[in-house]
Amino acid sequence: MAKIVREKMTQLYRKINVHVNIKWSILERVSVFRQFFQFIWDRILACSIGKPVRYRRLTRRPSSPPPEAIEAGGLESSEESTAMFSGYNTDSDLVTLKISLLGDCQIGKTSFVIKYVGDEQEKKSLEMTGLNLMDKTLLVQGARITFSIWDVGGDSNSLDHVPLACKDAVAILFMFDLTSRCTLNSVTEWYNQARKWNQTAIPILIGTKFDDFVRLPHNLQWTIVTQARAYAKAMKATLFFSSAKHNINVNKIFKFIMAKLFNLPWSVERNLTIGEPIIDF
Repeated sequence: MAKIVREKMTQLYRKINVHVNIKWSILERVSVFRQFFQFIWDRILACSIGKPVRYRRLTRRPSSPPPEAIEAGGLESSEESTAMFSGYNTDSDLVTLKISLLGDCQIGKTSFVIKYVGDEQEKKSLEMTGLNLMDKTLLVQGARITFSIWDVGGDSNSLDHVPLACKDAVAILFMFDLTSRCTLNSVTEWYNQARKWNQTAIPILIGTKFDDFVRLPHNLQWTIVTQARAYAKAMKATLFFSSAKHNINVNKIFKFIMAKLFNLPWSVERNLTIGEPIIDF
């Protein structure tokens, strides 16, 4: 009797075990299918909700106009640019280039910038203690280019603005008064300060007040030219003599920056003649 009961219990156990195994097998398969469909659903949601962000490109890149277009007429004024782009409601097509101006006080930096941007833009400038910000927008082969010009004051209290002014600048203008050799000597310190914060910007050495410089004795002019060329060579910078009063080489300097940045033809020749506005590169 006990043997019969034991056999029935064994058979029942086997049936239960087989049933459980089948049930677990079904659950495992269902789980696999569920994970698969969940994965597919998650991908569908990711594609429908989390679409990747696409950045808008400029409709046209600056191309290479002939040299005369760079030297005269290739870069249009801000007023012309505004008129031609009056249909735009966004600045997504605007390229901003930061330019920094460094040098001692009373050497004509601000007059130089105002001559370039114009009186109307000067009125819209942002003035802070030791720092003056002005913009000028140009149209170059269908692309809008804005020069954001950071004019740093030349006193000792303005040195705190040098890191902010030089960071991300594409070009740094180191300026001095052609009639004051001490301002030329100061360029080395301004250069060292600037290079602590920016080692890639295009360096340009600019002598201001050329209209007063030509009144100096010829031998003194030769001395200043020689020293300025030596400084420019050491800085690996292009040298320009300029005059804001008579608009000598003011626009040409910014056209030179544009040509360097966008690999455009540069048609200006070196001029090393004493008594004329020097251009050395």
